[in-house]
Amino acid sequence: MDDLNLTAKKCTPCQGGVLPMSCDIAERYITDVPGWELLENATKVKRTYKFNNFKDALSFTQKVGELCEAEGHHPDITVGWGYAKVVFLTHKINGLHENDFIMAAKVNELAANAH
Repeated sequence: MDDLNLTAKKCTPCQGGVLPMSCDIAERYITDVPGWELLENATKVKRTYKFNNFKDALSFTQKVGELCEAEGHHPDITVGWGYAKVVFLTHKINGLHENDFIMAAKVNELAANAH
């Protein structure tokens, strides 16, 4: 797995009924999304992006929202002065799916292009 491969992929609709990704597989995927960390027994991935002010953090979250809407896979986003925290999980399976890592890679790419 490599990050470029993940950013080239599209999210596939998850209808539920599939098992969440195992911890072992999630630990392999996490290496392809620098800056992200596994949370809650590998049921979520999170990254906090740092900014110089609130305006830049808010602008970034707007871009993340647009990207996620286009992909049909939506994170929990927390924004404050100088930071934006993005958390992905697949709600229908209450855990991680490849889609979460695809989106993490795409958000990383968005952040790299924003600076």
